[in-house]
Amino acid sequence: MKIRLGIPKGSLQEATLQLFAQAGLPIHTNSRSYFASTGDPEIECMLIRAQEMARYVEHGALDAGLTGLDWVIESGLEVATVSDLIYAKQSREKVRWVLAVPESSSYEKPDDLSGRIIATELVNVTRKYFSERGVNVQVEFSWGATEVKPPMLADAIVEVTETGSSLRANHLRIMDTVLESNTQIIANKTSWADCGKRRKIENLALMLRGAMEAKDRVGLMLNVRKADLDRVLSVLPALKRPTISTLSDPEWLAVNTVIEESQAWEVIPRLKEANAQGIVEYPLNKVVM
Repeated sequence: MKIRLGIPKGSLQEATLQLFAQAGLPIHTNSRSYFASTGDPEIECMLIRAQEMARYVEHGALDAGLTGLDWVIESGLEVATVSDLIYAKQSREKVRWVLAVPESSSYEKPDDLSGRIIATELVNVTRKYFSERGVNVQVEFSWGATEVKPPMLADAIVEVTETGSSLRANHLRIMDTVLESNTQIIANKTSWADCGKRRKIENLALMLRGAMEAKDRVGLMLNVRKADLDRVLSVLPALKRPTISTLSDPEWLAVNTVIEESQAWEVIPRLKEANAQGIVEYPLNKVVM
């Protein structure tokens, strides 16, 4: 059962390819082609701009694809949401579409922009935002470099940001958040209703989520005497409960758990103080919840 999968071309491309590689399905791209190959003969990939992904998934040219919630909402098209994947170009956080104005302007709230020009790529969402507030503005599509348009070419912008650094560099201040967004796996509704394709898409989502859960986490293994187990457990942060098993010596136990990598620096010395021995930290590829 083959599925055709859309991979976002552009700002999300590199982060998406890294995620697939960590999940165990490297995608091999060619700079001269919009088609990509994988090690799974049942998955065909196409590189498609995130802004267009919902259109091709809804029309059935693609069985599934990865794109932002923002572009799904902007398109107004009917697709099935398979899974949220919280990652962006630079981080594992949601992104925000924000209303921003020049630092030196007198605008303080959205109402102050009545009759003004708003530049954005997210035209439909922006129009709805102002319409719901009863503010009449002129929303113009921006073909890029949106941050440089105020104040000469627009009075304000609605632009996506992870950190806000680009807005600050262009002397803009954020007035309000218009929409929060994250990457999603979406599917064509007919494909999603097909048992074979649905299973393939669900398995793909499972492996990608597992790779994301493993990112920035490490496994810990250690041995401890039964008498010291409570002290060790009091030190360990864990996803749920650590795995505890007996050793050949009945007085000793083996403990296995997963922690945030950033915690290891403090946790391992504390485990040693709690009389843990044979402490091993190891990398993770996937954590399936």
